[in-house]
Amino acid sequence: MAETISEARHCDNAGHDACSEGNCRDDDNTQADDRFGCPCCAPVMGELGMLSLPHMAAAANPAAWSSERLGEPKRPVGLTVFANATIITADAGFSVAEAMAIEGDRILAVGTLEEVRSAVPDTATILDAGGRTILPGFIEPHMHFFPIAMLSRMANVGALECGSVDDVIARMGLLASQAAPGNWVMGRQFDPSLQDGPDVLTRDMLDPVTGDVPVFIFNASLHIAYCNTAALTIAGLDASTPDPDGAAFGRNADGSLNGVMQGGAAFSQVMVHNLAAMALDDVPTACKHVCDRASEVGITTFCDQATGGFQGPNELAAFKAFSESGHMTARLRYSLFDALESQWDGDDANVSFGTGNAFARATGWKIVSDGSNQGRTGLQREPYLGREDRGLAYVAADDLKEKVTRRAKQGWQVVVHANGDQAIDNALDAFEAAFEAGAPRDMRHRIEHCSILHDEQIARIKEMNLSPSFLIGHVHYWGQAFRDEIFGPDKARLLGRAKSVQQAGIPWTIHSDEPVSEMGPLRCIENAVTRRMWKDPDHRLNGDECVTVEEAILSLTRVAAWQCHSDHEVGSLEPGKLADFVILEKDPRKVPEDEIGAIRVLETWSAGRKVFSAGVNE
Repeated sequence: MAETISEARHCDNAGHDACSEGNCRDDDNTQADDRFGCPCCAPVMGELGMLSLPHMAAAANPAAWSSERLGEPKRPVGLTVFANATIITADAGFSVAEAMAIEGDRILAVGTLEEVRSAVPDTATILDAGGRTILPGFIEPHMHFFPIAMLSRMANVGALECGSVDDVIARMGLLASQAAPGNWVMGRQFDPSLQDGPDVLTRDMLDPVTGDVPVFIFNASLHIAYCNTAALTIAGLDASTPDPDGAAFGRNADGSLNGVMQGGAAFSQVMVHNLAAMALDDVPTACKHVCDRASEVGITTFCDQATGGFQGPNELAAFKAFSESGHMTARLRYSLFDALESQWDGDDANVSFGTGNAFARATGWKIVSDGSNQGRTGLQREPYLGREDRGLAYVAADDLKEKVTRRAKQGWQVVVHANGDQAIDNALDAFEAAFEAGAPRDMRHRIEHCSILHDEQIARIKEMNLSPSFLIGHVHYWGQAFRDEIFGPDKARLLGRAKSVQQAGIPWTIHSDEPVSEMGPLRCIENAVTRRMWKDPDHRLNGDECVTVEEAILSLTRVAAWQCHSDHEVGSLEPGKLADFVILEKDPRKVPEDEIGAIRVLETWSAGRKVFSAGVNE
């Protein structure tokens, strides 16, 4: 049975009289749905206090992950030698071999065919790789596991599907006309910085085509959302509704809400009234789907950066059950979402750095300090181009210092989301305060996205042994918008400065942040190498920041493993490490740089198991 509101926590929101006795009621004064608890403090984005969602509690049961439901798990091959290959080991010397032997889930030998055959019994099976290229399995250092599963069920109204804001409105109108009575219409991936038309999507634009059908749309960044009047009415929001801390409601000149919501603390007040959109009917199948998505693009390890934020604390139980079932085909490292800190600190959480196993393990503590630059909510030193605002601080600077210090002293790798240059200043100040307070410096603390980076900030990152991870899709998908509309050319040159960080001797990675941009390591490598812009493909965004193919490969293998505290087991093809690798149709170093992203992944192997073969999941 789902925990009731009285068993979990009372609502802290002033004015919620129905919650004063922990006996929450809906607007019609009937008992609130006990699957989700109180509408004002139910589990959405970690912003209003998370309760246990029943479908997630059920996912903790090992029986939910049975072979009867998910099929027989993949099995490791026996003693096998891969010969006639170009094996890019990504070891310390970036050496290239021609053969590799594996047995069970481990690598036994790497080198020339003669060296490898001499290191294994004659009974080994020899597989001819046909001259293909073998790399360590790619590591995606920043993605969002359950949002991928959840958002895939919503209508994609992003730039690849709808070229203009008018197209988005028309799509929402069509879906509203087809919606069953009482149902909401949900959209995702909207991004006016990439789609022709106005830079906002307001209720006045949606209402004429959607009428009384409630509509809610996520921005691609997941930092902004949009809704129509019907959704605001259901949520009970109007001009008198105050802006929550670290978030804001868009308003018309008269103060009325315009349907734009910046920050999870704002849009969760609408989403909480449509919790059916959050619930996954079949958690194990949804999890398997996310792993399959990773395997298709050659990812064998990924890092969930905000665990608990979409499905609540029982995400950990689901990860544990999945990892022990034998069905997990991509390793997961995860960072706890700070917005749930009261629950992670509770007696029942029982999680600390290193909790888990070789497939699912806690490594980080994730703090989101600002918003999205393309959504103009990233916190900047100076106002955005043509505007007076500088974005949003989701966490005040002094509070960020306290949070970083406390979690770093507890032994966590602290992972701070910081997009704008002022947000990066605040993050650096917070780490400096933590180290002055005695926090350990050797936990590979990270700055996520680290988007707009000045020279003096790079020097501070180096001094404090921090490590950035760049959302390289910012350069490719949004580069033209940053240059021409959001920042101007001078500041846009500071975006995603991988080469400068490389030259400073700082370990760095690149990531997709899916669902913000799609998982695809080869696409990310191409973006980092070329820095060509999707909407202006004839030009690079600051070509001085282009990295080499080898540097980009390392950022998604050896360095990413280090950044995710897994370099002792994955990230390079060396004897003793786990047999996680990918077979590519072509060598990324040998094709034109603008064709790297098109290289086919032929096979993906995880723990000595072939988990993907081109065109067929086996």
